[in-house]
Amino acid sequence: MSYEAGSKECRHLIEAKDSLLSAMESLSNISSTDVLQIQIKEIYNQLEIMHDKRKKIESIST
Repeated sequence: MSYEAGSKECRHLIEAKDSLLSAMESLSNISSTDVLQIQIKEIYNQLEIMHDKRKKIESIST
């Protein structure tokens, strides 16, 4: 996991995103998981948006 300074919430978001990347990598080795991989990527993108919003909030408050 990469290190990024920030709140516990940011660290948890990073951990969640890393876990999803790991799941997508594992699924890439299993046939007929294309739909699951797309769903996981959509969730990853939602977490990325949440993370970006959180970083903006924290940069304003510092």
